[in-house]
Amino acid sequence: MKTPTPHIAATPADIAKTVLMPGDPVRSRHIAMTYLENPVLFNDVRGVQGYTGYYKGKRVSVMASGMGMPSIGIYSYELYNAFDVETIIRVGSCGAFHKDLHLKDVVIAMGSCTNSNYADQYRLPGTFCPIADFELTRRAVDECEKRGIHYMVGNIFSSDVFYNQPGRDMEWSKMGVLGVEMESAALYCNAAAAGKKALCLCTVSDHFVNEGEIMTVEERQYSLNQMIEVALEIAEG
Repeated sequence: MKTPTPHIAATPADIAKTVLMPGDPVRSRHIAMTYLENPVLFNDVRGVQGYTGYYKGKRVSVMASGMGMPSIGIYSYELYNAFDVETIIRVGSCGAFHKDLHLKDVVIAMGSCTNSNYADQYRLPGTFCPIADFELTRRAVDECEKRGIHYMVGNIFSSDVFYNQPGRDMEWSKMGVLGVEMESAALYCNAAAAGKKALCLCTVSDHFVNEGEIMTVEERQYSLNQMIEVALEIAEG
């Protein structure tokens, strides 16, 4: 696959082997300017900002994915297959299903259930189960433990629909699914197909069970720092 691609105006040398991937371009810039030394903008096509810099001596990139599986599907596919990226760590937000999760808790998505048809492209003779890289998952758990962050590990629901029918998503909670977001299943599929690594970390931003627990737009953009620091610590330079 030739570079630059239609969506990323860069060369492989511009991008680190590990990319942190928030959904929001504002959050991408926030991470780069807050945590990275000497961040350099390598992409701004369609306003999807990507930066490469250094975190504690490790070369790391951060780039937005946009919202939903079609969007992260495009960017993660190009990063894995055109830019030689080895690892993508999604750093996003999710709505919680589990009563023991609260705002700013971290969900480590070991598996990703979905209502998407994304995996149909692989023509598999059954249902593919998109999962995270085990080593990344274990290191994320260890880092959360070290920092005293309240977290849960398990399945997350990756949905194609944001405005669903009332109560529909809660059916997943009966199967132990921890929460809902919109990107992880496509990311995990692309990683599996490319033989690369992926992990989705999500900070709880709202709740389907505990009424009244919801972050503001500003909090979603800027207050996910604990999760971001975990991702940076486990990133491979």
